[in-house]
Amino acid sequence: MNIKDDFILKEINEGYLVGGIIRDFLTGKSSVDRDIAIKGAEEFAHKIAEKFAGTFITLDSVNKIYRVVLPDKTNFLDISEIEGNSIEEDLKRRDFTINAIAYDLKNDKFIDTTGGINDLENKVLRHISGKNFEEDPLRVLRGFRFFSTTGFKMTKELEREIKKYAHLIHNPAPERINYELMKLFGGQYAAETLIKMDEFGILEVLFPFVKEMKQVPPNTHHHLDLLHHVIETVNQIEIQYENLGEEVKEHLQKVDFGGFPRINHLKLAGFMHDIGKFSCWTIEENGRHRFIQHADVGAELAVPYLKKMKFSKKQIEYITNMIKNHIYPSNVISSPDLSDKIMMRYIRKMEDNVIDNIILAKADRLSARGIEVTEEMVENNLNGLDRLLKFYLEKKETLKPLPKLLDGKEIMDIIGIQPSPELGKIIEALKEAQLNGEVVSKDDAVKFIRGVHESSLIHSGIQRNA
Repeated sequence: MNIKDDFILKEINEGYLVGGIIRDFLTGKSSVDRDIAIKGAEEFAHKIAEKFAGTFITLDSVNKIYRVVLPDKTNFLDISEIEGNSIEEDLKRRDFTINAIAYDLKNDKFIDTTGGINDLENKVLRHISGKNFEEDPLRVLRGFRFFSTTGFKMTKELEREIKKYAHLIHNPAPERINYELMKLFGGQYAAETLIKMDEFGILEVLFPFVKEMKQVPPNTHHHLDLLHHVIETVNQIEIQYENLGEEVKEHLQKVDFGGFPRINHLKLAGFMHDIGKFSCWTIEENGRHRFIQHADVGAELAVPYLKKMKFSKKQIEYITNMIKNHIYPSNVISSPDLSDKIMMRYIRKMEDNVIDNIILAKADRLSARGIEVTEEMVENNLNGLDRLLKFYLEKKETLKPLPKLLDGKEIMDIIGIQPSPELGKIIEALKEAQLNGEVVSKDDAVKFIRGVHESSLIHSGIQRNA
């Protein structure tokens, strides 16, 4: 296999291929991550756009980075201006040796001035210069991202430089930090990376809630303190993912929101699933630790953090959904009279997130092995969750969305209210009634919302007269 077997690259005879495609090629992986460094990048990008009938996009006018998107909207090239006087000088300004390898598209040869090919072969993560971290502190986080995605061993010199510049980790824009974190959580070694980040004092800088998690110790249901429990949850998600069937794995590989696969988001949700526990933590007289309503509280606490870190609305909806419902599937299968109707109600409520939610519940169960948790309890829970997943996979092709019997405007017109918190509560109550099978027609829905509204008015009157 040759790099220039690629249907795009075989048509290009100038510039230097750099970045992820070089790493992937040298480690036997396929890649569509085509980055080209060249003098006169803007002019070259316009020429490539014309050659392939692609769309020219300016990504960064200051640093002269451009993108050409091909007509299929899937394949693209990122073209950047060479920094310095030569490609060799450009490569020395990069972060790690494994990222400082270029392929000369004109002369068909590799250029490796820092020993990156050797480091790839030996699975070593080595930095090029401490000055490069100072110029862009995001490279500190990129070090952990590459540790997560490759599992390569960091050199002692790299670890020393990371510690030296770790205090600058918040300097880059939140959007850039977000991107690196999502890449990190997509790595096979994400759990191991989180532990390493904590050793460097970086974890609670990027995730302020970690400081509170560290205060919650092991208990009779959890053999690990809270921080290590959530990290182990990430580990268990990773283990499950590697052993999933193709249908489930394919679902978790989908890029449905945020530009990253579901599995990346699920592991982040796994890391955050218990952030509400510290706020809900009580210890009873018998010494038992309780965390009542921690799932609901955690979902609320996650929102301001995720907004600050520039996650999209759909990403926030997904992650908070996972946090809020991480106990839900285990509650479903614990029903003494578990039936198809009960399982179907769960599926209707979780919609496209059934698989994700069940995987999270299994990981959570496997991460909590306190002295009161028997092997029988764990086995029963996992078997029940597998049954729920099997039921969903068998039924999902025949599922249709719940019909929208009334929209918000119709509800306001029928009961004479304005947009308000009450309207939101009525819409949610109507959905619950549909899930329960209490409401199946539009007439049912009209009667139901009138009843809910009347009850609300009566309750308000009682409160005013109290």
